[in-house]
Amino acid sequence: MLEARHLTYTTGSSTLLRAVDVGVRPGRILVLIGPNGAGKSTLLRLLSGDLKPTQGQVLLDGRPLGAFAPSELARRRAVVPQASALSFPFTVLEVTMLGVTVPGFGLSDAEAGKAALDALASLDMTDLKDRSYLHLSGGERQRVHIARALCQLAMPAWRSGQTRCFLLDEPTASLDLAHQTQVLAALRRQADAGHAVLAVLHDLNLAAALADDIVLLARSEVVAAGSAQEVLRDDLLSSAYGCPVRTNQTPQGDRPFVLPPAVFATHVARPARSLANGGGAHVLAN
Repeated sequence: MLEARHLTYTTGSSTLLRAVDVGVRPGRILVLIGPNGAGKSTLLRLLSGDLKPTQGQVLLDGRPLGAFAPSELARRRAVVPQASALSFPFTVLEVTMLGVTVPGFGLSDAEAGKAALDALASLDMTDLKDRSYLHLSGGERQRVHIARALCQLAMPAWRSGQTRCFLLDEPTASLDLAHQTQVLAALRRQADAGHAVLAVLHDLNLAAALADDIVLLARSEVVAAGSAQEVLRDDLLSSAYGCPVRTNQTPQGDRPFVLPPAVFATHVARPARSLANGGGAHVLAN
C-alpha cells in the first residue's frame, strides 16, 4: 500500500497541502479530483518521492519512501507527470525503452525492446515506433510517456507482497475519446494485475467511470473520500468548486455523471446567429 500520513507541504509562505491522509491500495484505482490549485499535483509528487513533505510522511508497504534507494524505487513505482520535456530526437521506441533502461534492471537490449513494443501495442502506437518524438502531437507524446511507464511496470518481476504503483497526472487531458478509452483500459489492467493506481483527473465523468475510490481536494485539504456515489454529490462539489453543480445518473443508474453549470445567467438573452449567415447554433443550459 502507498499511503500519505498527515502530509503537509509548505513552500515560502504558501501551504499547498495540509494534514492530508490518503491510501492507495493494490488492485484499486484511486482518482484525485478538485479545483485548480487544490494540491492534486503536489500530492502526486509527494507520493512519487519527487517532493519531500514539510510534515508527515509517505510510506510504501509501511516503509518511509525516503528509505528506498533510487534504483529500488524505480522498480516499485512508475510516474507519468502532467508534462514532460524532451528535446532530443529520440524515436518513440527509444523513449518508451527509457522505462526499462534503469540501472539495476539488468535487461538485455532484446528484452527491453520487447517490453517497449508490448507497451506501445497496448496503446495502439506500434505504427509510430520509428517516428521522432519531436514530430508527435501533444496527445501522442502523452501516450508515449504512458507506454514508457507501462514498460517500467512490466519489468522486472517483483516479490509477492510488494506493492507496485502507477501514478499519473492528467493522463487523458490531451486525448480524444478513442485514446482516452485505451488509456483508461490500460489503467484498469494495471489494477487488475495487483498494482496500486492513482490518477489525477479534472474530468469528473471519467473519474466516476474509472475510480474505485475518489479523493476530493479543495483548499489544500481532503474534503471527501470514498466511492463515486459518496463523493460526487451536489453539496460537496458545489462547495469545493465554488459554483453550482448538479449530479445526475447514467442510464444504468449505478454511476453519477456531472455537467458544468450554465455558462450564462438565465435572465441574459443572446440572439442566435443564423446558420445562413455563417453562425453556429448555440444551446444555453439552465
